[in-house]
Amino acid sequence: VQLQASGGGLVEAGGSLSLSCAASRRTFSGYVVGWFRQAAGKEREFVAAISNGGGSTNYKDSVKGRFTISRDNAKNTVTLRMNTLTPEDTAVYYCAAMRGNSWWQTDLSRYDVWGQGTLVTVSS
Repeated sequence: VQLQASGGGLVEAGGSLSLSCAASRRTFSGYVVGWFRQAAGKEREFVAAISNGGGSTNYKDSVKGRFTISRDNAKNTVTLRMNTLTPEDTAVYYCAAMRGNSWWQTDLSRYDVWGQGTLVTVSS
């Protein structure tokens, strides 16, 4: 499977953005999909993940209540809706896929496939 992330951009603090991750294969439903981010000078970190069928999700504590991850397996897409953005959310965001259904997994090394990043910049 190949992944294509999109939707990044510049937004003011308090604003919203939706990121999309499009997959190339119909077997997409056999993968957990996660979003990670990497701010300048920092390590890549887990943001959110969703189970194969979309019924289970996991979030980084600092984004709970602000970000929502969802998926449409019929369209091979995963969306990360980001609300109430702060400058601390500024980063390059990556989507990644992991075979199986360990949706609670936050270790980026467990993810098999990565898309290119999309830059999110939140101005104060």
